[in-house]
Amino acid sequence: MIVMTSQPRRDPTSDPLLTPENAALVLIDYQPPQVNTIRSMDSLTLIRNAVALTQTAKAYGLPMVLSTVGVESGLNPDTVPELKDAMAGATWIDRSSINAWEDADFVKAVEATGRKKLIMGALWTEVCLAFPCTDALRAGYEVFVPADAVGGTSVAAHESGLRRCEQAGAQPVCWIGVLCELQRDWARAETTEAMVSIGQANGGPWATEIALKQFASQGLKTV
Repeated sequence: MIVMTSQPRRDPTSDPLLTPENAALVLIDYQPPQVNTIRSMDSLTLIRNAVALTQTAKAYGLPMVLSTVGVESGLNPDTVPELKDAMAGATWIDRSSINAWEDADFVKAVEATGRKKLIMGALWTEVCLAFPCTDALRAGYEVFVPADAVGGTSVAAHESGLRRCEQAGAQPVCWIGVLCELQRDWARAETTEAMVSIGQANGGPWATEIALKQFASQGLKTV
């Protein structure tokens, strides 16, 4: 007989790791002009990862803030449709400032989440992420940067932006790491189905592994 020995759950508000009770998702400037100029990774993969991150935030009930630049003025089109749809229900802030943290309504929206751990993504890494990330850190927030859901105008620009964020104190993460960190224990049955569903839809090799296990559980064989 196998005895499960999970420790009692830590206080989810003071836990040093991400929890559904202490984190918020903040996404900035995932708009066509920015997406179309990404050169640090494939833009389709980047947006797919950002959508998976958003699905994760929704599954665990994280407050979400979505910000754009220049939409209401007609300067830029809105957030790419697949991500905008995934972010339905998020607080939306449109700005004129390049640095989101220099927009008063944006800062108020972040403060209104009541969370001090921010999972923050933006396009481009070297500008629209680096600026508000470092400002948020100086304002006393912890910032977690989803490195596989952000991108820059070149590999060098992207990497310099990530280094700037990390040197200021941000923690690099990836969307699937955030998913597992929020879940933390398979015994938390209220969210395991959502976790597996998100992994199955977006998890790459993990999705394949989930599919193989489902085949095996049904007595089916792969060829």
